[in-house]
Amino acid sequence: MERLELEFYYGKEAEQFTFYRLPKALITDPRFKDISNNAKLLYGLMLDRMSLSARSGWFDDENRVFIKYALKSIMEDLNCSKRMFRV
Repeated sequence: MERLELEFYYGKEAEQFTFYRLPKALITDPRFKDISNNAKLLYGLMLDRMSLSARSGWFDDENRVFIKYALKSIMEDLNCSKRMFRV
């Protein structure tokens, strides 16, 4: 049997194996079929921010997690412009 040789990942290289969570319902539930893929991806990014905020103790008076995500950061992360967010 041939020996499998894999490289080690150092520093930031290891981040390539981190993932964003996306609820399966956003893909499979017919109620969400008209929502754009960018909107679904943004939801996954916001879920990630929510877990960071919860670990930081950012809760409002009703114990809801407060998410801080600047529009400029969203646009950079999704590589899009403000026009995408117009209703």
